[in-house]
Amino acid sequence: MEASTSVATTWVIDPTHSEVQFKVKHLMVSTVTGLFGRYEGKLDMDGDDFDDAKITFSAEIDSISTGNTQRDEHLKSAEFFDAAQFPVLTFESTGMTRTGADTYILNGRLTLHGVTKPVSLKAEYGGQMQDFYGNTKAGFEVTGTIKRKEFGLSWDGVTEAGGVVVSDEVKLVMNIQVAKQN
Repeated sequence: MEASTSVATTWVIDPTHSEVQFKVKHLMVSTVTGLFGRYEGKLDMDGDDFDDAKITFSAEIDSISTGNTQRDEHLKSAEFFDAAQFPVLTFESTGMTRTGADTYILNGRLTLHGVTKPVSLKAEYGGQMQDFYGNTKAGFEVTGTIKRKEFGLSWDGVTEAGGVVVSDEVKLVMNIQVAKQN
């Protein structure tokens, strides 16, 4: 029996060079963008092949920012995310499947507002580079869509004319830089 030469590799998110955003239609005519200011995540894998990466990610609900304090407080309240009762959203991958030279489908379980659901996200690999300090960095753009009501985020506002205030569909856009750990 031959011993495996594969070495376990861990990459961690570099929050200084990453951003985690969500986009929601407002009044169905424009898009409001929000972001999470505090989050962490890592990729664990055998060797240097991202195909088998096990990914974990978490974001603090209280770090949501949309550029409007009143809206941010409403989002953190019990009517939406309920940051007091559900302070963190989490994602744990169940598989990462290569679909092209630099593209993947990232499947996993997203837990938000106390509800865990399977999600599929698209991931585009941006490559690797060494920074000025000799650290190896890699980049990914991860995108996808979830339905907020499936996660118990059911607040609905309707205008006097009958228009929907906030769409059910939420777009996720994450530009993530990870640093290889030695």
